[in-house]
Amino acid sequence: MLSVAESRGLADPGLRAAIEDLRGLVAGNLGPVEILRLEAVTWRDSSLGCSQPEMFYAQVLTAGLWLVLAHQGQEYDYRVVGERAVRCVQGDTSEPLERQPVPGIWTRLAGLPTPRGEVAAAELNGKIYVLGGFGAGATANEEYDIAAGTWRTRAPIPRGVDHPAAVAVGGKIYLIGGFNGRWAPLAGVWAYEPEGDTWTQKAGLPTPRGALGAAVVDGKIYAIGGVSATGDVGTTEVYDPATDSWSARSPMPSVRDHIAVAESQGMIYVAGGRFGSFARNLDGNQAYDPRTDTWAELAPLPTPRSGNTAAAAAGRIFVLGGESTDGTFDANEAYDPGNNTWTAMPPMPTARHGLAAVALNNRVYVLAGGPRVGGSVSSLNEVFILLPGTSQ
Repeated sequence: MLSVAESRGLADPGLRAAIEDLRGLVAGNLGPVEILRLEAVTWRDSSLGCSQPEMFYAQVLTAGLWLVLAHQGQEYDYRVVGERAVRCVQGDTSEPLERQPVPGIWTRLAGLPTPRGEVAAAELNGKIYVLGGFGAGATANEEYDIAAGTWRTRAPIPRGVDHPAAVAVGGKIYLIGGFNGRWAPLAGVWAYEPEGDTWTQKAGLPTPRGALGAAVVDGKIYAIGGVSATGDVGTTEVYDPATDSWSARSPMPSVRDHIAVAESQGMIYVAGGRFGSFARNLDGNQAYDPRTDTWAELAPLPTPRSGNTAAAAAGRIFVLGGESTDGTFDANEAYDPGNNTWTAMPPMPTARHGLAAVALNNRVYVLAGGPRVGGSVSSLNEVFILLPGTSQ
């Protein structure tokens, strides 16, 4: 089901045109809308499979989308080509020559109050916290209420930081490592309690580093990779909130920084990253099993990139964005742990790096990040909505 805000922010102009047509039919009082069908199709002619009596159509194969919406128990059949949406209202229809389900669609929601890049983010109790970043965002702690679609500013981070990692566990948000604004790695670990809007300093990283990744398994936080005072590391260290203590685990097989990290079914996945600079991007895709303290090599990331992000949804790991010497990426590639394969997904509306991703309720929220290589910033809040059939 698409919320009103999600419907209004749809990135595809043809889908937006269908929503606007439907809004006109219901006199503007359009609430949530359900997508019953969305397929990429090829029609036999310019009638789009919905010919009208006494009309003649060009006999040319026409590619587009077949969209069926449901609103208050009634279905609406749309044929979308480019920026145009045509509602099919009579029964003389024909099947397309080719059809392929669309796995998901992009929409844009309310943007961050503070534009920034090189951020971290985590979700807790239906709210997303975007933390740190370049410039004015170094101490920013902004909370997005998913249900309300609104932002509010919370207690600032006690120390400015960019390139940190963040996770949620035990009712708290943990902010881990990062740089101090001048590329010096930090050991700092801070716990944020949303209920009291307070920060508490915790035991620091044994290996100070920025541009790292982190994930939670069984209530413990795993901090992986990044840039230390001596350069790139594959260091893996685990934090136990119950004892406020860190211990070393087996390092990544390949040292790298600016990595994308996500957890799924008790496994931690690390994709992409770089060695030293984005001129040396990597396609590495490795999985860490905390139960056995072992690493495994997996099918490589199709698009080598760094400054990317990742989130787990619908049984897959979605790896998004990044940068290279050629610019920023809009890539959205999904890894399936079940068969060790990658699938290209609909690309992000806005290419960027230094972004963060959070998944909840078959949606991947992709936040902030720079549209240009280096220290650029944005306030973007773009969301990939997974459609039925994407789940495993």
